[in-house]
Amino acid sequence: MTDRFAAPRPVPKPGILDIAPYKPGKAAAEGVVDPVKLSANENILGSSEKARAAYAEAAGQLNLYPAGRADILRGAIAEKYGLEPERLLFGCGSDEIFQLLNQTFLEPGDNMIQGAHGFAAYAIGARACQGIVKYAPEKDYRIDVDALLEQVDERTRLIFVANPANPTGTFIDADEVRRLHESLPASVVLVLDGAYAEFNTDPGYEDGLSLARNAENIVVTRTFSKIHGLAALRVGWSYMPTEMAAAVDRIRLPFNINIPAQLAAVASLHDDDFAARSVALVEQWRPWLTQQISGLGLDVVPSAANFVLVGFPAAPGKTAVDAEAFLASKGLLTRGVGNYGLPDHLRITIGLEQHNRAVVDGLAEFMSR
Repeated sequence: MTDRFAAPRPVPKPGILDIAPYKPGKAAAEGVVDPVKLSANENILGSSEKARAAYAEAAGQLNLYPAGRADILRGAIAEKYGLEPERLLFGCGSDEIFQLLNQTFLEPGDNMIQGAHGFAAYAIGARACQGIVKYAPEKDYRIDVDALLEQVDERTRLIFVANPANPTGTFIDADEVRRLHESLPASVVLVLDGAYAEFNTDPGYEDGLSLARNAENIVVTRTFSKIHGLAALRVGWSYMPTEMAAAVDRIRLPFNINIPAQLAAVASLHDDDFAARSVALVEQWRPWLTQQISGLGLDVVPSAANFVLVGFPAAPGKTAVDAEAFLASKGLLTRGVGNYGLPDHLRITIGLEQHNRAVVDGLAEFMSR
């Protein structure tokens, strides 16, 4: 073991250099001018005009610190969803909230649990706290409640469940979420990540807010990055027990949600027409993409989010890596998800009609080569 005090240069604490850095979806392709970015699940409609106007109007306040506890946004979300303001906590994107939860509850040697293909940010935050990450196998790319429960032991502190999941797009229904919660020790925090909640209109789905209202160990997280199209502003929020929110808030850095971001988020929150159009676009083209791509002989995982996960053969020249490069050459940027344990898959954001048709045409050409 390295003596960090006697080292010739500063040495990171154990485990830091073992963390794989987060890799965002590609935003450029060599030799392609102005490609279509379908690699990051961004809202293809952009963002609300009301949000953009509010952001522009905030220019006169750039010399000011924001309210430390995001008071502008806190009141708007509490009113919109009928939630208690003191139970809300805000982050620079949901990612910061995940990190804060890990910091609050994990000591070195404690563990957190997530699905085998769970979002990478959960594990990054846990490992930074010298926590152990335990992966539960998934069935048909879907969270398996029994597999999660089998991983729980006396040092489990957190369970992260994205519902709908990223990068698979699958979800578990309300009964399964409740069964998971009821089977957990009271000391384990269940984190329900609802980044894509608004895109799931299945009648059996619940976003977890009503369940969390009367629970002492549930955190529900949401984001303005997806349905509201404010990914650049990094605004996430969460709903949790009052005592937990007070504890996590002690280590939250001050002023983490800037004034323009808060004002744009509030304006977007009240633009129901933009949200409805965003959902309608996904509901129109998600089944079409699923049908068309499946017709090419490729596997499409049933999705409840604003993207589809497509499986490719392992045959040389037909792999997911080959397909990603081929589509990029056509100006269509998609996301390889080998780092999520899915080396044979691509994640493709649902775009406008011309984008979706171009993806299907591109895949048809790729498969027929």
